[in-house]
Amino acid sequence: MPRRRHWHELPDAVRRHVEHHTGTVHAAYSVPTGATCDLAAVLDTDTGRIFCKGGETDGPTAWLYRNEARVNPYLPEAAPRLRWTMEEQGWLLLGFDYATGRHPDLGPESPDLLPVVRLLSALSRQLTPAPPIPVQRFADRWRDLIAPELVAGDTLLHTDMTPRNFLLADRLRLVDWSSPARGAAWIDTAFMLVRLIRAGHEPAAAEAWARQVPAWAQASDEALQAFVDGLVRLWERKQQTAPGPHHGPLLEAARQWRTHRERINSR
Repeated sequence: MPRRRHWHELPDAVRRHVEHHTGTVHAAYSVPTGATCDLAAVLDTDTGRIFCKGGETDGPTAWLYRNEARVNPYLPEAAPRLRWTMEEQGWLLLGFDYATGRHPDLGPESPDLLPVVRLLSALSRQLTPAPPIPVQRFADRWRDLIAPELVAGDTLLHTDMTPRNFLLADRLRLVDWSSPARGAAWIDTAFMLVRLIRAGHEPAAAEAWARQVPAWAQASDEALQAFVDGLVRLWERKQQTAPGPHHGPLLEAARQWRTHRERINSR
């Protein structure tokens, strides 16, 4: 994980270039959460409040910023608009409309579950067919985890369903589209289902919640079983190669879901 930089640590030429887009930056507040950005900051400027993220162009995460810049013009209103992109002095920065809100509570009986299911339903509809831009196929991303025909599809997927990427205020927004993929419309709901199990839902209850998303009905039992098998292997691999405090709970949630699917398929 790169060291998080502060606005005042950027080269003067970089900050001046940003101000060509925004006018004078009067204040900057670093955003502490998020795992991939060298810089994540809220800027108060002459033209309003901006969320600015990015990093060094030769850094290991620069491709993520380019992904997000490429897909943003095609995203629905649930994603904050990208206003500008700049490269200067070895830095690549993106400036977005500032979106406020809190992260949703995914626990059982939470009222936040309804806006989440509505957003997933809308996105799977609005982003099918996927926009005509180069995006990695999900089947290629998971080529050693699942048979490609089981996850094939023409929906633009977000794929990173951490609650930190949702902001709930007057409406629910989904941010950080840096890992998009093209695949079956039910995949983002499948990723969210594991988050619900981690938040305390029984797997059967999480699947009942997922059935409210119309795209979920298109997933076969074979595809769901193969998906959760692949997800368990993926999180086992992450836990072994780069242990993190959230890896263990997500692995356990995936294992709970796999056990539930195995029981269903054995009847």
